This record gives sequence, C-alpha cells and structure tokens, in this order.
Amino acid sequence: MPEELIEQEESKPFDIERVYDLVRRRHMQFLIPLLFGWFLVWAASWILPVRYSSTTTILVQQPTVPKNYVDPNINDDVQARLASLTQQILSRTRLLLIATRLHLYQDSERTLAPDQIVARMRDDIGIDLVRDPQTEAITGFTVSYSAPSPRLAQSVVSELTGLFISENQSTLQQESESTTEFLQQQLSDARTNLAAQDAKVKAFQAAHEGELPTQEASNLQILSGLQAQLQNEEDALNTAQQQRVYFQSLIEQYDSLRLPAQGPSGAPTGLAAVDEQLAKMKAQLADLRVRYTDEYPAVQNLKTEIAAATRQRDQLAAELATRARASKNQSASNAPAATDSTTSTAVLQVQSQLQATQTDITNRQHDIATLQARINTYQARLNAEPGSEEQLADLTRGYEQSQANYNDLLKKESDSAMATSMEQMQQGERFSVLDPPSLPIKPDSPNRIKLCGVGLACGLLLGLVVAGGLEFLDDRLHNEKDIEKLLPVAVMGDIPEIRTAAEERHLRRRELLGWAACVLVLLTIAAGSGVNYLYATGSGLHLHMLSSWRHLFGSLRHV
Repeated sequence: MPEELIEQEESKPFDIERVYDLVRRRHMQFLIPLLFGWFLVWAASWILPVRYSSTTTILVQQPTVPKNYVDPNINDDVQARLASLTQQILSRTRLLLIATRLHLYQDSERTLAPDQIVARMRDDIGIDLVRDPQTEAITGFTVSYSAPSPRLAQSVVSELTGLFISENQSTLQQESESTTEFLQQQLSDARTNLAAQDAKVKAFQAAHEGELPTQEASNLQILSGLQAQLQNEEDALNTAQQQRVYFQSLIEQYDSLRLPAQGPSGAPTGLAAVDEQLAKMKAQLADLRVRYTDEYPAVQNLKTEIAAATRQRDQLAAELATRARASKNQSASNAPAATDSTTSTAVLQVQSQLQATQTDITNRQHDIATLQARINTYQARLNAEPGSEEQLADLTRGYEQSQANYNDLLKKESDSAMATSMEQMQQGERFSVLDPPSLPIKPDSPNRIKLCGVGLACGLLLGLVVAGGLEFLDDRLHNEKDIEKLLPVAVMGDIPEIRTAAEERHLRRRELLGWAACVLVLLTIAAGSGVNYLYATGSGLHLHMLSSWRHLFGSLRHV
C-alpha cells in the first residue's frame, strides 16, 4: 500500500497552482533574503581594498651576430637563468630597498615586520613565461605587480623591469668574462705542460743523437758507405802487402846479382819469381776491372804499380843480360864495377819504394781500424733504435696530446674572448622591453561584476532556504486539496469563498505591493550591478561618484 501511494505521488503531474499559491504567500520571505544576501556581497565588493595591476612584457632577444660566426659562451637555458635572476631580484635586501624608496605598505609598516613586508610584496609580484606556441621555446616573460594605486603599481613594475634588464646584462657579461678567464688559465697551464713535453722530447733527442728512428735511413746509408770504404781499404791493403812482398823479392834478387852464381842454363836466378809476381798483379788488375772502371783509384794504383814493376823487371833482365855478356867476354876487370854501380842504384830505388809501401800499409791499417770502429758505432746505433723508438713514441704521444689540448684550448679561448667582446658591446642575447609598464585604468581586484553574480547566487540560495524553511514549518492548510486529503470520505461539493469589496481591494493592493517589491528588488540588483560594471570597465560617466562612494566605504571600513 505505501508503495502504491508513492507511485501515485510520483505519477501526479506538476501542480502549477500550488507553486503559484506558494509564490503568492512566500514572495516577501523570498525577496527580502534575496536582496539581503546580494546586498551583503555587493557591499563587501566596495569595502574590499582596491588593487591595480600593472604589467610589462620583456622580450628575450637573440644575439644580433649569428651563432655561425660567434658562438656564445654563456648558459643558453633561459628558464634556468630567469629562475636565478628571479631569486636575486626577489631577495629580501632588494625588495626592502624598493619598498622603502617607493613607500610601499606605508599604512602597515608600523605593524608589519620587514620579513612580512617582503612576503606581501612577493605575493603581489607575478612573473610568467611567454612561450612560442609551436616550438614551446621561451620568447619572453611578463612582470606584474598589484598595488592600491595605479601609479604605484606602474612604478614598481618599472623598477623590477630595470632590475631584470640590468642584472641579466651584468650576469651574462660576468659569466662570459669568467669563462674567458677560466679558459685563459687553462691555456696557460696547457702552454706550460706543452713546453715541458717539448723539453723532454728535445732532451731525449739530444741524449740519443744518432739512435733516433728518423735517422735510421741516414745511419744505414752511412754504414753502407763505411762498409764500402772498408772494403776498398782492405783491397788496397792487400795490394800494398803484395807490393811489399814484390819489392822485398826484388831486393833479394838484387842481392843475388852481386853473387856469381848462375843457373845451369846460364839465366839469372830470381827472374822467374819477379815474373810470377808481375803475373799475379796483372791477374788482380783483371779482377778489379771486372768490378770497377779504369777511373777507380785502386785500379789506377795497381796499373801504376804494374808499370813500375815492369820497369824494374826490364832493368833486372837487362842487368842479367849484361852480366851474362860480361861473363862470356871474360872482361871480369871492368864488368863487375859497372854492374855493382847499376845494381846499387836500382836497390836504392826499390828500397825507397818498399819504405813508401810500408808506410802506406801502416796508414791503411790505421784507416781500417778507424772505419771498423765507426762501423761498430753505427751498428750499435741501429741496434739501439727499436728501444729508442718506443721511448720516443711515448714522449711524442704525450707531446701530441698536449699539443692537441693546447690547440683546442687556444681555439676555445679565442672564441670565448670574441663572445665576451660581443657581450661587452651588448650584441649578445639580452632582455628588452616589448611593452612598457602599463598604467591601469580599472582595478584588477576585487572583480565587482563577478561578485555581483556571486551575491545574486547567495541571495537566491538564502531566499530559497528561508521561504522553504518557513513553508516546511507552517502546518496550516492553505487550499481545499490539503483539506480533502485529511477527510475520510469523498467531498461531494464545496462552497466558494465570498469576499467583500474591501477584502478584494486589500488582496489587489497586497498583490500590487508584492509585484512592486519584486520589481524594486530586481531594479536594485540591476542598478548595483550596473554601477559595478561601469566602475569595472573604467567608464567616466559615474567615475567621480564611484570614487566618492569608494572613499565613503573606505572610511566605514576603517571605522
């Protein structure tokens, strides 16, 4: 049964007459809270302190010189640099200095501590980044400040703008100069290290002169030349030794000429030995001609010796022939004297040549010993070259690394010095004012138009609560339907209410008063909202009047 009653209640159509009856009876209970709630919020919008907000836009300008020509030596993270600048500018010392110079919060500086003033000032300052919608790169940022006076807000924003521009320029220049000084110090250390490496290489080269890898080819060439000279000297020594033997045999032959002894055939003894020696010399000449030309010194010396030996052989043969004839003619008294005279002259010549040959042998033996010592020296250098090459490679590797590091630092230092010069000429990245600090015409807060809407919503809610609450607490019966619900039997008919003329006039007057009250409330709300709109939009029609109202409400607020 209760469920059926609930379904019947839910299925009943909307009763417009009941709503009309409710509005007719409770319209004043609704309108008065509506007006009261709206008026409270509207009045609060005029009592709240007025704040004007000034804003400026600072553009982050890229360097005028392209990066292809001069690469900046500063941090290109604009967001990080801006965060650092913000921390510096919003520091306690600087904000207190600005607040003192511009007399900010002078009504509260007797009661507020310096830290509280700084906190309020930081709350009133706004810094927002401006990004490129396509690349999301930071192209600038805005600086705003909220103050009770438009001029004061503009002055504070001007101060902050100047600080941002000057501090950014100073920071960039200082950072660039610090980078250049750091690179110069590193370059000086690299130059010292390079000089030390160069000194080590030169000292090693001086200590191992002749054993360096670069001298291997020259050492091999010199060694080859020394070996060729040694071979020539040994060949010449062999020739001289053969000549010495030859001259010694000639002397022996001359000594044998002084004796009367002859061979069984009548020919002088020893001539065959001379011919044999001469044949050996000719065979040696033929062997040298196979390897060398006739202009070769050893060949020319051997030819000269062969010619001298041939003359000596002819002289010996002539002496032997003369002696043979003398012995046949038996002219023993004169022949020995002539023969002895001729033989003495030839012996002296041969002895002189033998002495010269002995001297030549001694000199060549000394030259051979000297050449052998030099060959041993160069051979030792060639044997020591692998170890020297490894040590020199280590030193050279360190020198080349130091040289590369020095060249790299030299280029970086040059680029950094150029970038520093660009920063000093203010041709690098810098901040510039795109829009100067604005002078606000209308207040930024409170937003009276918005507060009017909030007040209207509060009034409506308050009116509905009051009217609904009174209706809920009212247990009287106001129409026949409520009476019918209480009767146990069905109503057969009803008697209409009979009003007098006076009652009709009273009802009409009451209805007109209700409509008038409704219209008055709506007009009041509309007028108050219009005033707020005119003030918020900065209209000059009622500016003087609104200013007077603001001073009046300000006085009331202080009271």
